[in-house]
Amino acid sequence: MTVLPETGYVATDEDRASLEAWFAEYDARSAKREVERMAEMAVFPLNLISDDSAGNGRAAQWSREQFVATMTQVMGEGDEELAFESTRTPVFLSPAMAVVFTDSVMTLGGETQRLRYADILIRREGAWAFQTMIQGGWGDNL
Repeated sequence: MTVLPETGYVATDEDRASLEAWFAEYDARSAKREVERMAEMAVFPLNLISDDSAGNGRAAQWSREQFVATMTQVMGEGDEELAFESTRTPVFLSPAMAVVFTDSVMTLGGETQRLRYADILIRREGAWAFQTMIQGGWGDNL
């Protein structure tokens, strides 16, 4: 007889608080364009899922070096203020896995852009790390 794992994990207050703290730290590093420090919060190879301009789903895996190079290019350098205002909806699959849906407004130099994406995070030895990034529109760059 096969015993299936229990489904429907209900997150604890600590689960939610630790994930919120992780995102607060990641957003702070992003706002300062600390791409190397952002990379410290990931598990590599990092999975990326998107779609391309032809409407096809795309997937890739990035090394730390690819992540740093791409995020440095995307985020730019300079001293224009970069800020994020995000609403996140985490879905905990277990105490160590969460899928987080985010609706965000990014403001850079007074211009705003709306973003919708999802991340898959895993907890290892008590610390969260993102392992998969999912966002439409980036597939031509993968």
